[in-house]
Amino acid sequence: MFYRLQKVVTSTNCESRRTRRQIKVLQALDLAKTQWYHFTAVVITGMGFFTDAYDLFCISLVTDLLGRIYYHDTVVSGNKKPCSLPCNVAAAVKGIALCGTMFGQLFFGMLGDNMGRKRIYGVTLILMFVCSIASGLSFHHTPRTVITTLCFFRFWLGFSIGGDYPLSAAIMSEYANKKTRGAFMAAVFAMQGLGNLAAGIVVLMVSTGFMNTRADKKEMLEQADYVWRIVLMFGAIPALLTFYWRMRMPETARYTALVAKNLKKAVSDMNIILDIEITDLTEEEDANILAKQDNFGLLSSMFLCRHGWHLLSSTVCWFMLDVVFYSLNLFMIEIFTTGTNWFGDASKEGILEQTNKAAKTQAIIAVSGTLPGYFFTVMFIDSIGRVRIQLMGFSMMTIFILGLAGTYDVWKKTESLPVGFAVMYGFIFFFANFGPNSTTFIVPTEIFPTRLRSTCHGISGAGGKAGAIVGVVLFLYAGWSIPRKLLVLASCNLVGIIFTLFLPESKGMSLEEIAGDILEDVDCQSEH
Repeated sequence: MFYRLQKVVTSTNCESRRTRRQIKVLQALDLAKTQWYHFTAVVITGMGFFTDAYDLFCISLVTDLLGRIYYHDTVVSGNKKPCSLPCNVAAAVKGIALCGTMFGQLFFGMLGDNMGRKRIYGVTLILMFVCSIASGLSFHHTPRTVITTLCFFRFWLGFSIGGDYPLSAAIMSEYANKKTRGAFMAAVFAMQGLGNLAAGIVVLMVSTGFMNTRADKKEMLEQADYVWRIVLMFGAIPALLTFYWRMRMPETARYTALVAKNLKKAVSDMNIILDIEITDLTEEEDANILAKQDNFGLLSSMFLCRHGWHLLSSTVCWFMLDVVFYSLNLFMIEIFTTGTNWFGDASKEGILEQTNKAAKTQAIIAVSGTLPGYFFTVMFIDSIGRVRIQLMGFSMMTIFILGLAGTYDVWKKTESLPVGFAVMYGFIFFFANFGPNSTTFIVPTEIFPTRLRSTCHGISGAGGKAGAIVGVVLFLYAGWSIPRKLLVLASCNLVGIIFTLFLPESKGMSLEEIAGDILEDVDCQSEH
């Protein structure tokens, strides 16, 4: 039913007659067989997302340590809480990187279209490496200055992470063939799941290592101070390992041909890295095709006519998804602690025990729910389609979140470990990743013209991170019960379902065919 309605909604277009022609180098890319370089590109672009996810999600695991180390005398409602940051400090620590990511997506998205994907691709990694190291070296004598310094570098870390989203998406989509483009883009984004798992494993290993040493209370505080710093600095390693290979990647043929309008270079670059035969015999014909390419800008009436609803829909869907996804990721400890006895009594445990348990839980959820969801997306996105997977994901997430909200008080009263609660929690992440968390990344890079692809993806992604910030504020400042907050998250999914209906299906189509990069005899009239 959803899919039929979606086809009716998206059947309206802005062209009375649309004739598409394809230049030879791009046609060769669309029809090229899957080759070794495609897998190499997945690793090169995907390692950025591995680092992104690690840096964004490891902070929720060490926030508890920051509270115990620097705010162990904090008084809340007349009682000392041994493991809590003040509300405004917690909001800054968890949300500042998301703010940086939002601005980074907008800034680097525009640069990617104006200066080229490759030219600034390495800049994001350098900034990521420097800020990861600097975050762990946030030294000072007072808690306020430590947190201020940490937030400063976390903002710029997020800024670099934001740049990785539109650039990696544009590069992978423009290298891939049209038959398996969805699978390769999903594989790139699936590295986020591995980064999430790596965050849990690294925190688990580092905290376990320090827990096994004998120490008094003062020494335990000093050891805990090392733990969060080591965890944050570890994010610099994958960024450093990927830098060399990113610098060796040529500019994408689509950008070189359609934006830079250098057909010879596009052909030579692709002949070097891919086993495809492209001759220059049709260069004059291809140049004539390029001369007919539309050049309307982002804020033009033609763009709004053709792509306005698409940009709004992709942005709203990503916004709603990230309200849910980041809320459940960043506040997992609070949700489990408030509603269940999963982590036990923090006041009766050592300083590293709660962090160790939280890392173990995150790793279990990543292995059982997050990673399988990404795997299913890679396997089925080019057969089921982007829109259907997104509709299914939003719908199933709604069902499981309502299940959590409805049974929350029941789990709260049980004394045994709430395995059923954890299973439902894991299924939410399964259908998030076999659903809108993957497709909201993929769709914006396929449905917009090459000259605006990175910018539009950055706008959509920035909308998503704005949603993540809203989720942080919701959980920290809204004086509601956890079940009520879960109901708000479920309603966000329903809004996501509605706006998904306005997105076009792009499976099996050339990027130029989807976005209408090269059109002839275009007349902006509505057709049904």
